[in-house]
Amino acid sequence: MKPFSLIGGLAVALVCGPLSAGAQTEASYDAELQGYPYPFPVERFEFESQQQPLQMAYMHLRGDGRKPTVVLLHGKNFSGAYWAQTAQFLQSRGYGVLIPDQIGFGKSSKPAHYQFSFAQLADNTRALIRKLKIEKPIVVGHSMGGMLATRYALMYGNEVERLILVNPIGLEDYLEYVEYKPIDFFYAAQLKQTAESVKAYQLKFYYDGKWDEAYDELVEFQIGWINSPDWPQVAWNNALTYDMIFTQPVCNEWSRLQVPTRLIIGTRDRTGPGRGWKKTGVTYLLGQYQNLGKQTAAAIPDAKLYELEGLGHMPQIEAFDRFVAEFEKALQ
Repeated sequence: MKPFSLIGGLAVALVCGPLSAGAQTEASYDAELQGYPYPFPVERFEFESQQQPLQMAYMHLRGDGRKPTVVLLHGKNFSGAYWAQTAQFLQSRGYGVLIPDQIGFGKSSKPAHYQFSFAQLADNTRALIRKLKIEKPIVVGHSMGGMLATRYALMYGNEVERLILVNPIGLEDYLEYVEYKPIDFFYAAQLKQTAESVKAYQLKFYYDGKWDEAYDELVEFQIGWINSPDWPQVAWNNALTYDMIFTQPVCNEWSRLQVPTRLIIGTRDRTGPGRGWKKTGVTYLLGQYQNLGKQTAAAIPDAKLYELEGLGHMPQIEAFDRFVAEFEKALQ
């Protein structure tokens, strides 16, 4: 059987091609990515949650004081580090920038037992924002971070200046169309991950089969985890965080959003979590972002849509110049 990649919440059998030289890493990183470089200084927020001490890694770039801070929330298969170019752009325009690694991700704690929910992660993020005395940030979420950003805005709307969603998942309620899979299913699949399958998924679904050496950075830490004795611990956290994508939808609450919302959508995106195990008889096509963006914008009060034709799930990486032109509009 071909290896399964669950990156982006989508399980598909992959035919794996050779990795580029840069991605053929022998590096090994522990559960909290010690030794893996981040683009900006990393600080730690220590707190108690669910009867255990945890630490949330974050990067905080100060602005000029005249513009709000932008909180950048990462996707399922990434840490905050992939926001580097966006963060530099924002700081150059005077914005402050906060980039947390959520619990279970990046350089943050990987607890053996934790009830992961978007509400819990939103509460953790709010505690960090309050510790730093940031008032009314602009909250930006990509991929899974879009679901988290939406839950944050639903919970703490009076504390949010603006919500910006960049190719978020969760624009459809996946369990309407796919079978429920238990956490053990995702854990077993994670343990089968290989360096080849990690890159092959991104090549096919993020970059339309066109690899750039710059993308090697985006797979290095994942491959380093797979090479590590800590991989079972990381894989378990990865499995735990899949569950909330399927069981905690946000798309049924669009009408409740009370903050100005902007969607930036690469229309080539076809990310559809659970596509590999749709319910019998379901013919609905998941992940049709050329339609989902329009449908979502129509359902959210005070929403605007910025479409990027021909770009996929990672517009801020795939074509930064095109992305940032729309991003700047969304910030206004």
